[in-house]
Amino acid sequence: MKLRNVAIIAHVDHGKTTLVDRLLQQSGTFRENQRVAERAMDSNDLERERGITILAKATSIVWKDTRINIVDTPGHADFGGEVERILNMVDGAIVLVDAAEGPLPQTKFVVSKALKIGLKPIVAINKVDRSDARPDVVAGEVFDLFAALDASEEQLDFPILYGSAKEGWMAPALEGPKDSMEPLLDLVLKHVPEPTIEHGPFRMLGTILESNPYLGRIVTGRITSGTLKPNQPAKVLDRHGKIVETGRISKVLAFRGLERQPIDEAVAGDIVSVAGLPEATVAHTICSPEVTEPLPAQPIDPPTLSMTFRVNDSPLAGTEGDKVTGRMIRDRLLREAEGNVALKVTESTEKDSMEVAGRGELQLGILIETMRREGYELSVSRPRVLIQRDEATGEMREPIEEVVIDVDEEFSGVVVQKMSERKSELIEMRPSGGGRTRLVFYAPTRGLIGYQSELLTDTRGTAVMNRLFHGYAPYKGEVQGRRTGVLISTDAGEAVAYALWNLEDRGPMMIEPGWKVYMGMIVGEHTRENDLEVNVLKGKKLTNIRTTSKDEAVRLTPPIRMTLEKALAYIQDDELVEVTPKSIRLRKKLLDPNERKKEERRKVSEGV
Repeated sequence: MKLRNVAIIAHVDHGKTTLVDRLLQQSGTFRENQRVAERAMDSNDLERERGITILAKATSIVWKDTRINIVDTPGHADFGGEVERILNMVDGAIVLVDAAEGPLPQTKFVVSKALKIGLKPIVAINKVDRSDARPDVVAGEVFDLFAALDASEEQLDFPILYGSAKEGWMAPALEGPKDSMEPLLDLVLKHVPEPTIEHGPFRMLGTILESNPYLGRIVTGRITSGTLKPNQPAKVLDRHGKIVETGRISKVLAFRGLERQPIDEAVAGDIVSVAGLPEATVAHTICSPEVTEPLPAQPIDPPTLSMTFRVNDSPLAGTEGDKVTGRMIRDRLLREAEGNVALKVTESTEKDSMEVAGRGELQLGILIETMRREGYELSVSRPRVLIQRDEATGEMREPIEEVVIDVDEEFSGVVVQKMSERKSELIEMRPSGGGRTRLVFYAPTRGLIGYQSELLTDTRGTAVMNRLFHGYAPYKGEVQGRRTGVLISTDAGEAVAYALWNLEDRGPMMIEPGWKVYMGMIVGEHTRENDLEVNVLKGKKLTNIRTTSKDEAVRLTPPIRMTLEKALAYIQDDELVEVTPKSIRLRKKLLDPNERKKEERRKVSEGV
């Protein structure tokens, strides 16, 4: 059977997963009466809840006697490590662009990688049914983007389709026909070349990694040369040609629609998953025993943020989760690092803790959320930026991100002001249609930690921020952090409504009556700059006097609700977020007030 391998790449929320849904439906992959979930490719709970793709996944459809392997990729820059490797598996890419928003940073990032490898993309302008769609302008912007990324003449001569994945049509012209995805599938057969097949024994490069409770570790990749059968002996080489392990392939699975089915023989050019090699991972070459040269693998961009994951040592430890020991947390993180190449896990200098470095807050936040759902309890520190030292000059260099903010014109002033306070440089400012302005900044990653929620408050929820790692630049100096102190509980017990009511003029609370608190736990935000220790357990003194004013019911202002991302952005260096399957609490690193005072005095004496 003829083969085509194609990836769908786009910015987050431009409609990749919905497009794959329509292709699967219209190619007859589903039965007429089959119940299929919307966004069928987003398989795990977190992807469904947040409406984002986190893991790259493959599927395949048959169209006019050709099998098309389609890879759906994540759109968030934090999961860019997935996208870079996937492009090595395919021979073509469909670049999906929103007809209103145009090409955004992640589109630029992935397209630049695709053009470097030499892929000839197909451009599909999606969501032309939007009221603020401007497809012709966006088509021009895409051409400018390709030209700016040094595309070759051939790559610049890209075919364009317009359509709406939601309505299930794509066509060479805006007018239609608006009946099916047929033009896109035909274009893939015509424009994407057949996979190049090298001669020689079996070789394949591992690209996607996952673990299966029955089959163990499963590695997905494209077969470069030779054929593969179950029970065939194989060896694994790393990027430098060292042998990692030798063994036998126990199962060969191929994508058939949304299902993966065992097959008896896989041929070169096809994308398959193999099981039976417990040590093989991404960027490793799986090959026949006689092969000595590994396949070239792309190096992964370095992580820019790190966090310390520690054992939860608060007085409430072990009351809500069942996986609480340092060894369990360590094993889980090392297991995650095997499958996720953009994460780096190392032993920390503190006891019972691990350093986890990744691409961004979202990626680390997703990892913590996944762990807490699995029953883990842990405490995590504030995200820190990884600063490099230039060996030649000795100067400090920090990661800089390209930030694109789309905002209503009336709010552009406050955004520019806040971003300049965070040591950002304004690169470009232009109208983007519909009374909105597009602002482009180069901003240090440090300054962006926790800015998302502030941006939404400043712009009444109308701004859209997209960011992407740009490079390293000289250290920009101190960035102003949180301006307010916190309210810290002085005792352990259950919070009392009367005490919280009395403390309302001190600042907004983060807890509700009846919640368990302990000494050193953060219960609210102080209105001033210093931290304040408060007693939230103090009950009302009862008297014999009964009057309406005395017995008035306590009415509390609703507390600040802390989500995981918000909590990570909120805390300072001397604070931790305690994460359990049921709750997210904020606390001081040192729970004892005397210890905290000692630490402060030590910092003052050392001049830190």
